[in-house]
Amino acid sequence: MTAQRRTEREISQTLRLERVARSVDELRRAALAAEQEFAVELDAVAPSMRESAYNLVHYLAVRRVDARELQDELARLGLSSLGRMEAHVMASLQAVLEVLCALRNQPVPAEIAAPPPVTFHTGDALLAAHAEAILGPAGRDRATRIMVTMPGEAAGEPALIRELVAAGMEVMRINCAHDSPKVWERMVRHLRRAERETGRRCALSFDLAGPKLRTGPVEPGPAVAKWRPGRDTIGRVTEPARVRLVARMHEADVDDATIPVEGDLLAKAKPGDTVDLADTRRRKRLLRVVKVAAGECLCETDTTAYVVPGTPMALRRKGRVVAKGVVGALPAVEQWIHLRPGDILDLVRGEMPGRDAVHDDDGRVVEPAFVSCALPEVFVGVRVGEPILFDDGRIRGVIRAVAEDRLRIEITGAAGGAAKLKAEKGINLPETELDLPALTAKDVADLAFAAKHANMVALSFVQRPDDIEALLAAIMSLHAPRLGIVLKIETQAAFNRLPALLLASMRHPPVAVMVARGDLGVEVGFERLSEVQEEILWLCEAAHVPVIWATQVLESLAKGGMPSRAEVTDAGMSSRAECVMLNKGPYIRETLRFLVDVLGRMEEHQHKKTSRLRKLRVTDARAPRQPRLPAGKRGP
Repeated sequence: MTAQRRTEREISQTLRLERVARSVDELRRAALAAEQEFAVELDAVAPSMRESAYNLVHYLAVRRVDARELQDELARLGLSSLGRMEAHVMASLQAVLEVLCALRNQPVPAEIAAPPPVTFHTGDALLAAHAEAILGPAGRDRATRIMVTMPGEAAGEPALIRELVAAGMEVMRINCAHDSPKVWERMVRHLRRAERETGRRCALSFDLAGPKLRTGPVEPGPAVAKWRPGRDTIGRVTEPARVRLVARMHEADVDDATIPVEGDLLAKAKPGDTVDLADTRRRKRLLRVVKVAAGECLCETDTTAYVVPGTPMALRRKGRVVAKGVVGALPAVEQWIHLRPGDILDLVRGEMPGRDAVHDDDGRVVEPAFVSCALPEVFVGVRVGEPILFDDGRIRGVIRAVAEDRLRIEITGAAGGAAKLKAEKGINLPETELDLPALTAKDVADLAFAAKHANMVALSFVQRPDDIEALLAAIMSLHAPRLGIVLKIETQAAFNRLPALLLASMRHPPVAVMVARGDLGVEVGFERLSEVQEEILWLCEAAHVPVIWATQVLESLAKGGMPSRAEVTDAGMSSRAECVMLNKGPYIRETLRFLVDVLGRMEEHQHKKTSRLRKLRVTDARAPRQPRLPAGKRGP
């Protein structure tokens, strides 16, 4: 290479380095300027969160710029591309600038050499300390904690809580939307006993229910009970229907073929007797009594029947009637509203039972279907043209008309082409600004209980800093300054305001963020959920605020005993959060053990956005294969 060409290349390289250095320094200056922009918020945060708040503000300033071309240039120079700067923004920018100065044989300016508010070491240390402050210490072999939601039955099963603590549960979650303070108190008592017996600490979190944006009741169907035997593909009976005749029905009996009977029939029934009746179709049916207990008897039959209250029944023994009775009060059959794309649905204010559309003799709609909603704020904040979703997004619609006490909705989509809208199903308004306080009267009452027992409370439906202010005021009135707060990010509005919510919550550490992926996915659109989830992780890491990865983690395993492949991948990705939440289910013990194993393995490979270069066993491609031993023998 000639001297001239070498000189030209050196000049080109110098200009390139200067251009890159100028771009990086512009990011640094923008980060410093943001300190003035957020001066009021920075002054209000707690002293223990001051460095973290500055780091968050620096990160917000940097992420206002599309820096992808700059990242590519830095990577081609063999430098950090700033892709893992979240926990230590200014330190990352200064480190790159110092190397660029060295490559250009220039001294490092004093403002660049000054110590940053958060260093590479202190950034990770601050996040770890803040996580331990609210979530408690991590497991023995992993940094990601596991939170488990308690079922109501746990109040009467101390062994369940003890097993979960022993297996690796670091946070026990009680959902205040279910059960009562008496039930919660028993759970807390079992937890404290489990901690003593296992020698392990477990934090306690209470989820405040928040405002219920749900559908109201639906007109019930007729009071009728049905039983049906099992049959094979050609109609032969393979298993008789089992029918319980009882003196009194309990709430747990609603889903069973359980029939209340009035009269002296039950008192006189014996195994081998038969019960005669005519069902609603006037078909004669016979039940065989197979077992008798106090106040009830178990019967079997090979025929299907529908019965209603008042149906006469006769108990026969050797062909002779020995007692009589009638079917007592039965629960009404749950109903729903049938909806297809193109249908009209009215959402009405109040708690009036909803119903299906009314049609005339020619099948034309005379009155559209309607369902109620008890929250008046819904009818104030909405606008024509805004979307509305029901039942976790299974039913989608657009608001076509708004009145004081009624919204007219055109159904635009339904899962499977047609869907059933039932009572108590969630309503989402992703583009509507609802003036709805996150803290309800029930939440305030539940908070008083939680303040005596919990390490943290989760604020549902948080949307704006004022919601956090209200929670903090309630906490201070209860003289519980050490109670941590968890922000549940479950709406589009909460995600849009996440930086402001983080800065507001940093006034009262300890604090954490829960990514409530169920409602959040409905609000932002499931196609955007992965992107939004990533952004929440980045912003919280920049604020050194721990994240709880929640909703449907290993749900198939917890409920059915077998995980899906996608769920296993999701569980592996959850290791990037400081805590993972499992929901309740009959296989929760197995699910907890499975997740402990997954998180322990993933931690060796991944830390936040950084891949860990642990030795991979598969790289030993030329290593001699170990001989297979005969069955029943083990190697040394």
